[in-house]
Amino acid sequence: MKAALLEKLNQPLSIVDREIPEPGENEVVIKQDYAGLCYRDILSATGFFPRIQLPIIPGHEIGGTVVKTGSEVRNFHVGDHVASLIYIPCGKCEYCRSGNENLCPYKKSIGEEVQGGFREYVNVPEISLISAPKEVDTRYLPIASCVTGMIYHALFKLAKVKEGQRVLITGAGGGVGSNAVQMAKAFGATVIAETTSESKKEMLEKIGADYIVDGNGKFNEDVKKIGGADIVLECVGIHTFERSLRSLNNGGKMIVIGNIKPDPVNLPLGLIILKGNTIRGSISSTRKDVSDALKMVAENRIKPVIGSEVSIDRINEAMEMMKNKQTEGRVLIKFS
Repeated sequence: MKAALLEKLNQPLSIVDREIPEPGENEVVIKQDYAGLCYRDILSATGFFPRIQLPIIPGHEIGGTVVKTGSEVRNFHVGDHVASLIYIPCGKCEYCRSGNENLCPYKKSIGEEVQGGFREYVNVPEISLISAPKEVDTRYLPIASCVTGMIYHALFKLAKVKEGQRVLITGAGGGVGSNAVQMAKAFGATVIAETTSESKKEMLEKIGADYIVDGNGKFNEDVKKIGGADIVLECVGIHTFERSLRSLNNGGKMIVIGNIKPDPVNLPLGLIILKGNTIRGSISSTRKDVSDALKMVAENRIKPVIGSEVSIDRINEAMEMMKNKQTEGRVLIKFS
């Protein structure tokens, strides 16, 4: 099978031939129709995450059909449709035991510390898997954890979004932001979408954004004219952080899920104190988050936004386009 391999940092991925893996005793082998391409994959390839182990097959957005199971696997069978977490939790710590495995301090990152999903057949430990309803298109399985599940975790579990609240989403034209627009609308929110790309505004209108603000200027002033934001889903980081904070109403919450540049941000403490704002980081998703998000897809409450499908031979081209903000929605890597 073909696989995309990262051999050195800041170098294009190599397309190599690999044997179809056999499952370990606690693993299944998944046949993927698609894998998801995430901006994090670009960051990983530059050494943004020091934990990366080279050479490695990147890719953490994994999902498909079970074709083999290990001898100790009990909850999954050949033919099952599954999505994978983007990490392997330890299953034993206090966080794992309490259903907060996304906070596990011992988890291993798929595609960085263990071989990832840029290949048609992937072996994944049972502990990382979530069963998917058969009604869910296989295109949506790889992005169930890093996109829909992650957004569900941020908006529902952490922000506790309520019907009628105004939600500002930064980087709304990207793979995470565009799907966050749909999720927020499904929860009954009024959505304010921030984008710097004129070409993405039409797409944002089509998927349900109530207002679109231009991220090239002081978009916080435009948000305030609309009535301010009760919740900000910060998908970008330093480029939008302070303006996002200034968009919040008194008592508003900012959930930070994106950080595309590792530089520190300006944190105006007086503003946060006087307005009683809450800033909270959100990391990934749990198995329950992914399961709940997949149910929303199965019930047609949300339809994940797929911008393009690219063969694995063109993965470097797709990464370059994503880096240059030339993609809309999520990008899928196609294997067949």
